[in-house]
Amino acid sequence: MSKGIEDMQGTDAERFWEERYRGSSPGSSGKPGMALQQCAQPLMPGRALELGCARGDDAVWLARQGWTVVAVDISSTALGYAAANARRAGVEDRITFEQHDLSESFPQGQFGLVTASFLQSPVAFPRAAVLRRAAGAVAPGGHLLIVEHASRSPWSSAPPDMHFPDAEASLASLALSDRDWARLRVDTVERQATGPNGQTAMVRDNVIFLGRI
Repeated sequence: MSKGIEDMQGTDAERFWEERYRGSSPGSSGKPGMALQQCAQPLMPGRALELGCARGDDAVWLARQGWTVVAVDISSTALGYAAANARRAGVEDRITFEQHDLSESFPQGQFGLVTASFLQSPVAFPRAAVLRRAAGAVAPGGHLLIVEHASRSPWSSAPPDMHFPDAEASLASLALSDRDWARLRVDTVERQATGPNGQTAMVRDNVIFLGRI
C-alpha cells in the first residue's frame, strides 16, 4: 500500500511535490522548453545539470543532443516518471537522476551547462541562494540558463496578486559579478501555455542566459 502524504518523510517541500506528482499523470509532452532549444542548440555538448527536471523532457532532449546529464528533482515520483521517459527515448545511459532538496543538498562537480526551468515553488524555498549555487557549478567557458514564470496563468495555484519580477530584476537578485559572466540573453518572452485540463492562455517567461568567462 502506498503511503499517504501525511505519512511521507522529508521536508515540507518534498511532501508538497510528492503529493503534486502522485496526483498527476506520468505522461509527458515529449517536448523540451523553447528557450532551452534556442539557447543550447548551438552549444558543443558536454556535461549538463538540470535542476528541477520534473518528467524529464529537457533532460531527454539534452541527452539526444549528445550531452551527459545529471537531472535533479526533489520528488522521487517525478524522478521515476523522468527515468521511464528516458528509457522510452533510449537515452537512459546518458542521464543520471538524483534526488535533492536543493535547499539542503546539491549535486557535486562542475558542468558545461546548468539549466533551471521554472524552479519556483509555493513552498518556502531559498531560490536566489540556490541559483547562486547553480552559477557556482558552471565550469569556465560554460553556460547558465534560467527560465522562470513572469506572469500568472489562469490555472495557477499562485495568489492572484503575486508579483513576478522582470528578467533584469531577477538577474540582479543573484548578485553575480559582471567580471565573471557575459550576458547572452536577458529578456521576457510570450508563449501559449496549456493547462492541466487542456485550456490555453498566453503567459510571459523570463529568460536569463549567461556565459561563464
